[in-house]
Order: sequence, then structure tokens, then C-alpha cells
Amino acid sequence: MKRYRVGVVGLGAVGLEMFKVLEKSGLPISEVVPLVRRNEGSTIEFCGKPLVLKKVGKGAFQDIDIALMAAGSDASEQLAPLAVEEGAVVIDNSSAFRMDPQVPLVVPEVNPQSAQKHKGLIANPNCSTIQMLVAIKPLHDLFKIKRIVVSTYQAVSGTGLQAIDELNSQTRAYVNGQEMPRSVYPHRIAFNALPHIDGFLENGYTGEEMKMFNETRKILDDPQIQVNATTVRVPVLNCHSEAVNIETEKPLPCIDKIREILESAPGVKVLDDVKNNFYPLAIACSGTNDVYVGRIRRDFTIENGLNMWVVADNLRKGAALNAVQIAELLVKNNWLRGA
Repeated sequence: MKRYRVGVVGLGAVGLEMFKVLEKSGLPISEVVPLVRRNEGSTIEFCGKPLVLKKVGKGAFQDIDIALMAAGSDASEQLAPLAVEEGAVVIDNSSAFRMDPQVPLVVPEVNPQSAQKHKGLIANPNCSTIQMLVAIKPLHDLFKIKRIVVSTYQAVSGTGLQAIDELNSQTRAYVNGQEMPRSVYPHRIAFNALPHIDGFLENGYTGEEMKMFNETRKILDDPQIQVNATTVRVPVLNCHSEAVNIETEKPLPCIDKIREILESAPGVKVLDDVKNNFYPLAIACSGTNDVYVGRIRRDFTIENGLNMWVVADNLRKGAALNAVQIAELLVKNNWLRGA
């Protein structure tokens, strides 16, 4: 079996999670190469052994088969074309190329066939979009969703390691009666909720909210589906939660049948027993790979409406895991260039 050299660009929250996912991945790996802009020569542990961090730049990708980018949009805009030119297939976690019509935007459980169309570069969708679509795609296939209304409750890990540190430090300061430091968010995040993720646009929505609209249409290849999002940052360390309301064109079956459909869907786990207070919780889902669905109930205000509560680890399925799953998909189907 051929084995592949995998480069990981960036060692922020997502990049570090990529190493954890790769350790347990079924991807046939000959070597993992950590590529960074700073701190080259330092080490990171992988499978119990130290890996030396290498400087990213021209020539760094010449022997890399798959490059997993986790360094932000500015870095990706500069480094992704270079990596492709040097022969790597790039899976980019930033927003830089998501809406480029020449770049597939892929969730393996939702639109795996799109990955085959790559020209050396594949985009990883936004974390909140990924978990929503994994949960609703089985219903879209059967009943044709025409409208989605979603409110997200997103963890600070989605912003990065500095945001995690800020929540922790603010919480300690609050408990000790001290002034709470603030540098990452425009307002304090501890014991608060901020309806503000990404910048505000002229239409009054944030960039994060419009990502969910635009990315959903591209991934589902459905320019008619309507998506209305409100995205909120909450004082949770990890895992995004979403209240998702869908309206379908075709009549929906009973709730038991809907649960059955979701339980058989790849990457989905149903936790839905409200009589025993059993539903997805961010604190319980952290560190896991699936998308969890609960609070499944009819929307009695419209004819074909359904509500559900969706939770997933945003660093895993919302970022690192999805990227590695794309790599696994490429290898499994022999879709890598020169394979």
C-alpha cells in the first residue's frame, strides 16, 4: 500500500487538533511534517515521538502529498497556491477559497463526489455549516429542505487559543472579584453571550451568518435553498450548539421515523429522550467525532416544519477531522494527483 507524506501548516487550536486526529486516522501515512512560520526547530509530539517543526515557504511542499492548512486566510492565500504548484494536494481550513467556484467545498458525509473535481485545492467549510449539514442532509435527500432557520451557540475555541485563554482568565478574575482582562472580543465573554461572530456587513448580518447561507447553497448545490442564521459566541470552551429549524417541500413522517433516518446517517448520533433529560450537551460531546442530534420535534406553526438541537466538537468535525476525512476520501477513491 502506498503511504503518503502529510504536511500540517499551522499549530493553533485547529492545527494541534489535526495532529490528534491524524494519530488515530486510517490514512496511510509515511511521515507527518509540521510546517510553521515561526519557532522552526522546536518539536511537537506525534505518536509518542518528537517531530521537528520546519519552516514553511518556497520548497517546503516539494515532497508533500497532502497539505492540511490550519494557518488562517492570509497564510492560506499565500501558501496554498505555492503548495499546489509544488505538487501537494491542499485541504484548506480557512475561508480564503470556500466560495471560489473552481474550489470544491466538501463535507464527506454530504457531498463526497465534489472532492473528485479538485484541481489541487479543496476547501474545508465553516465549522457551524459542517455540523448543520451533516445533521440535515439525510432529511434533505428524502424531503427536500427549502428553508433553514438556525441559531448557533458557538464555543470560544472557534476563535482560537487566545480566546480560550481569555475565557479562562476572565472566569478566574470574576471568581476572585478582580477586573476582567479583555483583548480578543469586543465585550467580555465570561458569563455573557455575544451575538457577534465575524464582522458586521451592510445587510446587518455578520460574516459568520452569511457563510452559513452561502456555503450551504454551494455544498448542497442548491441555489434556491434559504438559510437565515443568527450566530452567537457563548462562554463554552469547546463544541458548538445549534437550534435548527427546517421547512421541507414534501410532507415529513412521524418523529420516530425521523429519528430512524438520522440514526442510520453517517456521522450522526441521536440523543433524544427528553423524559429523562437526555439530549446533546457541549460538555459531553467535546473530544468526540460525531454530530449529535436531539430535541427533535415538529414545528407546529408551519405545515412541513421540524426543529432539532445539533451539537458537535467544532475543532474536530468542524475543522480538523473533516479535513482529514477529505484526505481519506481522496486516498480511498484514488483521487489524489499522480496516485
